[in-house]
Amino acid sequence: MRLITGSVDSRVRIFDLKLQRTDPIAVLEGHISVPRSLSVSFDGKWLVTAGRDSVILVWDLHSAFSSGQSQSSTKKGTRVDVKLVKTVPVLEQIEAAGILSASDGGEEKSLKVFTAGEKGVVKVWDVNSGKVTLTLEGHTVGADSSEAVEEQGQIINAVYLSQTSTIASLHADQTILFHSLKTRTLSRQFIGYNDQIIDATFLGPTQHTDDDGEHHTSSTSHLALATNSSLIRIYDTSTLDARLLSGHTDMVLCLDKGAGRRVLGSGSKDKSARIWAPSEGGEGAGEDPSWQCVAICEGHTESVGAIAFSRRSDSASPSLRFMVTGSQDRTIKLWDVQSDINSLDVSPNDQFLATASQDKTAKIFSVEYSLKPGKGNAKGDLKLVATLQGHKRGVWNVKFSRFDRVVATASGDKSVKLWSLESFACLKTFEGHTNSVLRVDFLNKGLQLATSAADGLVKIWNVKDEECTTTLDNHEEKVWALAIPAHEKYIVSAAADSVVTFWEDCTELEEEEKLAEKAELVLKEQDFLNYVNLQDYRNAILLALSMDQPRRLFTLFQTIRPNRTVTFDDELNNSPSVTGNVSVDEVIRTLPPLELGRLLKHVRNWNANTKTFAVAQTILHAVLKLRPAADILKTFDPSESNEALMELADEEVVGPKDKDMRALKELLDALIPYTERHLNRAEKLIQDSYVVDYILNEMDSGILVPSENDAMEIS
Repeated sequence: MRLITGSVDSRVRIFDLKLQRTDPIAVLEGHISVPRSLSVSFDGKWLVTAGRDSVILVWDLHSAFSSGQSQSSTKKGTRVDVKLVKTVPVLEQIEAAGILSASDGGEEKSLKVFTAGEKGVVKVWDVNSGKVTLTLEGHTVGADSSEAVEEQGQIINAVYLSQTSTIASLHADQTILFHSLKTRTLSRQFIGYNDQIIDATFLGPTQHTDDDGEHHTSSTSHLALATNSSLIRIYDTSTLDARLLSGHTDMVLCLDKGAGRRVLGSGSKDKSARIWAPSEGGEGAGEDPSWQCVAICEGHTESVGAIAFSRRSDSASPSLRFMVTGSQDRTIKLWDVQSDINSLDVSPNDQFLATASQDKTAKIFSVEYSLKPGKGNAKGDLKLVATLQGHKRGVWNVKFSRFDRVVATASGDKSVKLWSLESFACLKTFEGHTNSVLRVDFLNKGLQLATSAADGLVKIWNVKDEECTTTLDNHEEKVWALAIPAHEKYIVSAAADSVVTFWEDCTELEEEEKLAEKAELVLKEQDFLNYVNLQDYRNAILLALSMDQPRRLFTLFQTIRPNRTVTFDDELNNSPSVTGNVSVDEVIRTLPPLELGRLLKHVRNWNANTKTFAVAQTILHAVLKLRPAADILKTFDPSESNEALMELADEEVVGPKDKDMRALKELLDALIPYTERHLNRAEKLIQDSYVVDYILNEMDSGILVPSENDAMEIS
């Protein structure tokens, strides 16, 4: 057991508590200031020391305390030589340092060390390279960059918790931060001193889902505090976890909540008011929201000491209407703080105006416009007709149909909805994009929809069945723009990757190609039947192979198979037909390598079926008998391109030669087991036939030859 200490003389001493000596067994010299942190690796091989001299020193304990040196250290006055193996400059005064475990990327690959000090951040260093691999920030200071404020953010101590993969840092302003090494984020924050508290309000931005799948918002999940600081403090009322909101440049004087406690307003001595809202990405299950400043209201000439939001709102979908601020400049200002309008569209008959907003709704207004004779006699008015609610995120785009009384909306919830302009109900929902849908438009007289999204894709949808018919992919970033000309012969998409793509409508061309292929197939089928009737088997077989119609080829071979030779004597006498027709034998003997490969592929498939194996065995026998082995191997020659056989090589291989040999092996592995099974079945049938013959002979003998005992006696 050893004790390691650091002293004011900048030396590190190692004591062996098992020895009967009071002096150190080793003295490490390398620092020029007091060592503030000592850490030994979990296996006891390394010692890391750090201090305010802005360096990390790594010492080799394993080599120093080997069996030979440890025995010599038992005598009083003798010391062990511990070598310094690495010096890492960190360029800041260090107050705490430690070695990370292997589970957090430590000793398994290389030695990883964390440091914390005057800069107020936790850094993870790779000792081998001497570089920072991870920086953990989270402490928030005010906008004032004075030395006093910066000193408040300095870390005075830090502790590594290996069980939870967390580093806890204590700052000079009595704040404790917990940094998760797994998520590399700030997991928790405790504030020990709030100074003078000026204002407070409850917030409820956290959402949860019940058993019925409905979303509910907690009304008092967080508490906001304004102290004599430019930072706003947000506390979780259940865990006391805190977050600091920075933005104001002077002391915050007042707070208020709005939109069903989901929005926070603040007034400050910096003569401005700010609106804060939780970001959508931070409202996941079990996560605290990440608050962001969404609006800045500037106009007062003195401190803003009072603030209030509108109180009346729809409980089902709370939203902001206005905000009022009061200032020491003796003025009260009314601010319009409704959500951003993302898109506008006017109906083809100019009777309606549709708006898309970040408040998750689209609104339909009736347009009243009149123009009387004379200059400046135009009058207009907008009246709200309906609010389309149903999207779960902000609505990015809205578009009227030019042929039907419907309107389409595209939303950040990855969906597109189609609404009726008569009942204002949602008719259809289109889902398929993996990110926010940014643009939508109608195609083909309103029968189709075109959409573009943040996933970089453009999709075409059938309105009737709500199915995606085509996905167009040529962008790497968000597709913000989608344009369709009046003739609709092509679509133009433009994205954040600076690429403009023209998509041509190839529907008619594809239909024409399909019709042409179908007509060509009909002609080939007729030619095949003509060849069979004329007994032109060579052209018939080649045509069937080129059309890739194994059924027709099988029928042809099955028709001529009864005429083949089946006796052993005929085999010895070199009978003129193996397959049942001399012309077919000649075709198999002279097939080019490409066609032979296709034929062998069909033979492999036929041989695996008990209903078709007989024809497969006949053709396989013909190939092996009529063609020499060297000729068959040419089919697998790397110089010959044989796509049919390449399909047999399922696994990826290095080169063409390996792939051809793989195809040959796959073919043999598929043919041999089934062939052996067919032969075993045939042998069993022959044996069974012998048994039947024996039984029949015995039965015939018993009936035709009566025994002597059965003779009738005549008296």
